[in-house]
Amino acid sequence: MGLTVAFWALAVVAVLSALGVVLLRNVFRAALSLILCFLTVAGIYVTLSADFLAAIQILVYVGAISVLIILAIMMTRDVHRGSPANRLQIPALVVAVLFLEVLVLAVINTPWQISNTPALTPTTAPLAIKLFGEGGFILPVEIAAVLLLSAIVGAIVLAREK
Repeated sequence: MGLTVAFWALAVVAVLSALGVVLLRNVFRAALSLILCFLTVAGIYVTLSADFLAAIQILVYVGAISVLIILAIMMTRDVHRGSPANRLQIPALVVAVLFLEVLVLAVINTPWQISNTPALTPTTAPLAIKLFGEGGFILPVEIAAVLLLSAIVGAIVLAREK
């Protein structure tokens, strides 16, 4: 019961933050909303006993992609003006509504089968053994973290006013 409530709460937050990504005019706030969306998807993975996918979601999307997007926003001048008006808003809305209709019809007309078997055991312990155990992969992970940190520091130095 508790996992079901957590799943639906995270799903609602994920949908709202995804809408924030699309509807917010401030690019930086849209990027922050995207980070929230990535985090809630990782939480959904945890509620579905997919701990490895949650860890990858946090490492790759929240850790790398979001940092890259924020750095791109920092490097861009005149971000405070937001997104310009576009003449393709009405056609985009029509395409989005048609796509939503196709998705809703697919969900309604699909015979979903619910499994009676319990969820698999969490994958956190085997992941920790692979990372920290004999011949683990923690060194490449740490090297990637140092590389990302040096990229962030380099971008800040380049973007800084003289």
